[in-house]
Amino acid sequence: MGTKEQQSISNYQSAGHIVDSHTVLYSVIGDPVRHSKSPVMMNRAFRERGINGVYTAFHVQPDKLGDFVAGVRAMGIRGVNVTIPHKLDIMPLLDEIDESAKAIGAVNTIVNNEGHLIGYNTDGIGYVRSLKEEAAPNLAGSNVLIVGAGGATRGILYALAREGVARVTISNRTAQRAQELAEDFRPYITAIAAIGNEGLQAACAEADIVINTTSLGMYPKVDETPLDASWLKPGTIASDLIYNPMTTRFLEEAKHRGCLIHGGLGMFIYQGAYAFEYWTGTEAPVEAMREAVLDALGYGR
Repeated sequence: MGTKEQQSISNYQSAGHIVDSHTVLYSVIGDPVRHSKSPVMMNRAFRERGINGVYTAFHVQPDKLGDFVAGVRAMGIRGVNVTIPHKLDIMPLLDEIDESAKAIGAVNTIVNNEGHLIGYNTDGIGYVRSLKEEAAPNLAGSNVLIVGAGGATRGILYALAREGVARVTISNRTAQRAQELAEDFRPYITAIAAIGNEGLQAACAEADIVINTTSLGMYPKVDETPLDASWLKPGTIASDLIYNPMTTRFLEEAKHRGCLIHGGLGMFIYQGAYAFEYWTGTEAPVEAMREAVLDALGYGR
């Protein structure tokens, strides 16, 4: 870290976290984006580490994505998180794509190195870190069922492949989409299959871990569920990417079935933590970030 940056941090700490002419800008973009808790979480992280940065949310519509990227270069925005629907369309606008993001086929984090924009994907590694810490320390040899074939599933598949899972089945309402995704990841996971909804019950009976990557059950439609929890074996790990509500109907019913449940808050925090570390070279204050999100969701102490 250079003398100028050190002086800026010192000024920031002594001035009570004011925004000044040395403040570095970070952001999240999406369409929509106003629901995002990322600004609350990331600004808390900057305060905890004494980094003179401000993180804000920009509502960027698809036809303005190129203009936004030009703005990142022009204004020197240091880091960007990318959410729905821009994770794929942003890729050709960047200068470099990290190897993992290439394999996943989506970018959720951009690092701006003096105008050179590098795309990363922290979704999958954030999810697996959370899953291992909270529910399944050893994923090797597991039979995994993923419900949903959207963008988040791609990152999770790549990260699971690195953990040595034995088999992955992807279930999607449109079986063809699941099949295409399975083919994309066959180089990384040999035993990978795709099914439609009609095969979901049988797949649940064989799975060690069932992961919901769909939005079914997300606030405000909290009564929705991706599957019938009675299909799960007692002892199965039931995992949901949703973190609002903290415990979805799917997880509540799985818990009553005798399953170990795992919610989506950890994935959200860790994908942000990895992005923070890419941008700053500083270890993310994970517990402070968790506390900030819980407070924002109304679960604070």
